[in-house]
Amino acid sequence: MLTVSLGPLTMALNHLLLICALALASLVGWRVAKHGGDNPESVLFGLFLLGLLSARLGFVISYWSMYRDDLLQIIDLRDGGFLLWPALVAVALGALWQGYRRPALRRPLGWGLLSGGLFWLLGSLASHLYDQGTQLPEMSLRKANGQAVELAEYRGKPLVINLWATWCPPCRREMPVLQQAQGDYPDITFLFVNQGEAPQTVVTFLATTGLNLSHVLFDSGGQLAQKVGSMALPTTLFYNAEGRLVGSHLGELSRASLSHALQSFERAPAPAAPSPTRNVACDLC
Repeated sequence: MLTVSLGPLTMALNHLLLICALALASLVGWRVAKHGGDNPESVLFGLFLLGLLSARLGFVISYWSMYRDDLLQIIDLRDGGFLLWPALVAVALGALWQGYRRPALRRPLGWGLLSGGLFWLLGSLASHLYDQGTQLPEMSLRKANGQAVELAEYRGKPLVINLWATWCPPCRREMPVLQQAQGDYPDITFLFVNQGEAPQTVVTFLATTGLNLSHVLFDSGGQLAQKVGSMALPTTLFYNAEGRLVGSHLGELSRASLSHALQSFERAPAPAAPSPTRNVACDLC
């Protein structure tokens, strides 16, 4: 399961785990503080924000070459570009500093961080183990000409599946990034599975935008999204050569976040030198 639906709101499971961990940490810290000590709620929230900021900063520094030409991308958090270890270091140092300054906060804050961190760790581990056991779904999709094609035919090399639609703004924004990647990583298959639209709609969209995407397939009933447990677009799935899910990304991809996600493969190939004259075969032709 990649997403959780809460009424009209659809949220990535890892985001929900973070929010629940913060809520649990605040509750436990408040309960402990009732028996002696300061309520750590505001400090926990501050540490949460500090962790997010540090995770983003660490990611931007790691992929600076992909951000330096467009600095506004740094504050665009929609690409989901975060690194875990800078967040953990920042939260640990922040907690130590708060405990040093306010002795009455140490016990409630410590118990809050321990309970929230343990919940997040176990939840993330369970989700990771579940996803890692997920295999490429056995199902049939169609090309623009109506020809049926089995997903299993794409086993044998790393596979990136992008679930998208022309009416989805973040899908449209990330398409140039994915188009470039399909040329930069020739040893990885990029599969663009349109959700619920007529082939002519997609053909017109690609023609008017100048996009040249390889392996465009159609899922008229949105069955693939249901099988992988994602109720939001865009969703990008990463399968290894054996057809096992090794990563996923909910939301818009940037060059940096896609490059980071490709590390999910056991052996990601080095990018090929970009060629302005390269022509990519298109299944819509």
